[in-house]
Amino acid sequence: MTSNLLGTAVADVLDEVFGDDPAELFVVDPSPRAVQELVDAANDYDGDLPAIRLLGDERTLKDVMDDFIVASNAANLVESDDLELRTLDGDGRSSMLVTEDRAVALLETGGLVGGLATDDESFTGTAYDAATADWADAEAFTLRTPAIDRVRSTLDEDISGEVGDDFDDVLASLETARGDGEGLDEVTISLLVAAKNRELLYDISKWGEDVGIASKATFSRTKTKLEDLGLIDTEKVPIDVGRPRLRLKLADDRLEDAPAGEFANVAESMLA
Repeated sequence: MTSNLLGTAVADVLDEVFGDDPAELFVVDPSPRAVQELVDAANDYDGDLPAIRLLGDERTLKDVMDDFIVASNAANLVESDDLELRTLDGDGRSSMLVTEDRAVALLETGGLVGGLATDDESFTGTAYDAATADWADAEAFTLRTPAIDRVRSTLDEDISGEVGDDFDDVLASLETARGDGEGLDEVTISLLVAAKNRELLYDISKWGEDVGIASKATFSRTKTKLEDLGLIDTEKVPIDVGRPRLRLKLADDRLEDAPAGEFANVAESMLA
């Protein structure tokens, strides 16, 4: 038997497993917290990652991936072929990390995470075979969120580096960015930082649709909501042919004067 792993976060246990350099890692029925910390740990890990096969409850995955911060970082791992997501068939499973040589049961209580580990050949072989069979029968879970690296690079290229920096600053100051109709989601953030830099609605909404953030119609609806709430305003910009385009601008001095680290908090307080 190996020593039990103990840490104050799921990431502590994952770092121990990554350090074994397995070729493949099954993450079976993780909790929402474990999914989030897996994404963080994998993105932060300096070494070569195993092929991570996350086999989770569909409702759990949908809920966790509704947070743009988690989903866009998970999409980075998917695009680099380090992570694949599939859904369980509904039968209960123990929350485990499984490689060919080790099985770790994840136990969470309070602020601590225990990883009860074994390298017993009989047990790990059975666990690995079961995880492999479940994986083969599972349905793919498709992320509809673009990878954060692609979001950042295209924002810099298609709009401006200043907007890209402001977008990063807002995300860094938030714990979550959920598309639940309240608070700051990725569309709201995009429009606010575009307004801070006086960009055109057409440009930011076209970028958002092209990169996979949301449709132009969603950007337009969210713009109207933010106007009604007094966060942003628009002014018409004549063009040679066709209807004038709208330039976004902030409509409240509290947002204009907010330091980068406080911009998101001020905006959230106004949305409440």
